[in-house]
Amino acid sequence: MKQVGTHLVVDAWEAPQDLLNDPEGIRRALIDAISAGEATLIDLCVHQFSPHGVTATATLAESHIAIHTWPEYGYFAADLFFCGSGKPKEAMKLLQTALKAKQVRMREIPRGFDEMAKIKEQISEPVYQVAR
Repeated sequence: MKQVGTHLVVDAWEAPQDLLNDPEGIRRALIDAISAGEATLIDLCVHQFSPHGVTATATLAESHIAIHTWPEYGYFAADLFFCGSGKPKEAMKLLQTALKAKQVRMREIPRGFDEMAKIKEQISEPVYQVAR
């Protein structure tokens, strides 16, 4: 496989409710995580839900980080996709520390394509046709 990026899918829990319900704290944590991950911020959007919960997305030159919180459960889900350079695991370590999650499950998924499939595609008929 030709790997073009690393995708981290994260579940974290046992985090303090007040931290998970603080949009400005989450904004700061994301900015610090981006720095720790040696990534480049393009845009940042943070939204507070009522009565509680925060969703934040950071568009990066390297791809993105998204975080969604459920303060009532002490839980957050994060999605970090970095292509090219950058250190997504370092970014995630910073998020865990900033949000004080005691438990974390992180799945790492290499992203890319099968180079042999690309070669086969070039020498054979397409599997499907686009309707026009």
